[in-house]
Amino acid sequence: MMRIVTLLVVALGLQMSPAWSSSSAVDATTEESAEPLLAYSGRIAGDRARTRLVIDFDRKPTVDIRYISNPDRIIVDLPATVFSLDPETFGPVGLFSEVRYGSIDRQSARLVLTAARAARIVENKVIKDEADKGYRLVLDAEMVSQQDFDALVRGQNWLGEGQAATVAATTIDPATASDKFVIAVDAGHGGIDTGATGATTRTPEKDITLAFAKILHAKLMAEPGVVSVLTREDDSFLSLSERVTIARQNGADLLISLHADTLRQPEIRGATVYTISDRASDNMAAQLAERENLSDVIGGVVLTEEPSEVTDILIDLTRRETQAFSISLAQSVIASFQGQIGLINNPHRYAGFRVLQAHDVPSILLELGFLSNKEDEKLLLDPAWREKVATHLVDAIRRYKAPLMANGG
Repeated sequence: MMRIVTLLVVALGLQMSPAWSSSSAVDATTEESAEPLLAYSGRIAGDRARTRLVIDFDRKPTVDIRYISNPDRIIVDLPATVFSLDPETFGPVGLFSEVRYGSIDRQSARLVLTAARAARIVENKVIKDEADKGYRLVLDAEMVSQQDFDALVRGQNWLGEGQAATVAATTIDPATASDKFVIAVDAGHGGIDTGATGATTRTPEKDITLAFAKILHAKLMAEPGVVSVLTREDDSFLSLSERVTIARQNGADLLISLHADTLRQPEIRGATVYTISDRASDNMAAQLAERENLSDVIGGVVLTEEPSEVTDILIDLTRRETQAFSISLAQSVIASFQGQIGLINNPHRYAGFRVLQAHDVPSILLELGFLSNKEDEKLLLDPAWREKVATHLVDAIRRYKAPLMANGG
């Protein structure tokens, strides 16, 4: 049933396109890239007028610098790089309020400098190390007026890496999936966007969600009549819009986005199931949605207005039907977890999560637990517990889809 609605919406030309996708996205036929560079040392020093960044590499890097507004950021694109930098010496200083770095995909990495005040790179040079240990990247930043920064953004003829098509980590042959129930499994965060970190082990959320996604994917692929697609299967960054688009491109009947956040109240623990809503169910849900929606900012994505959809009764009905299916799935997950997997109080909550925005794909965001709670953190790292949760989640999906498939959906 949902697949028919999706095809009708696409036929009307209403399918959303990705707001951003990496210009070096991994094609299914692309060979593995060469061994990544190693950024083995770095330091940042300066004040609110001028700030210098120095990064030492084992081999010569290529550098591409761009500027993004709202918020103002300087983006430094690099080849695939393993970062081994000390946050004590390579952290926010002077002109920059936040410094993030990490992989984007198998071929590229990124340094994102969030400006405390408008700034530009006035000198960018790569020099050979005096001791012949490698190469040194030196970036000198200088304050500029907001007007000048805005002019930089407008003058670079760059609105984001939209040249390449979005490619799922796993893709489905349309002929194979035509009579299957397709589920998009989305491992939250990835690459430069590490997500939350464990209270005790400092394990990044992106690793936990990916490990669980692979377990869930394997179990779903063993289910009769079900096909699973992973939005990512490695440590790659995906924008929120890309995640939604991957689900759509594969004709997904469901999207399940996996997360393991942190809270300021370390005593709170348990799984939570979120669905989308213009109005948050509570303050905690609103704050969580705000943090999750910052993923694009962290990754250096140009934030643009979502494509406006034609105001039509069909679209409105589709959105309402999709929301009803999303709520039904959330209730099925909670029923399957009850008494088996720890749940937070009021486990079904809702807020404006951008990754759940598809009007034609029922979607839930599953918080597996909270990394700010030591007991939850221990469970999240336990392979046996992950298997147990995945088993109950598959059971919930089985219950959810049974009446739909019986009705020819």
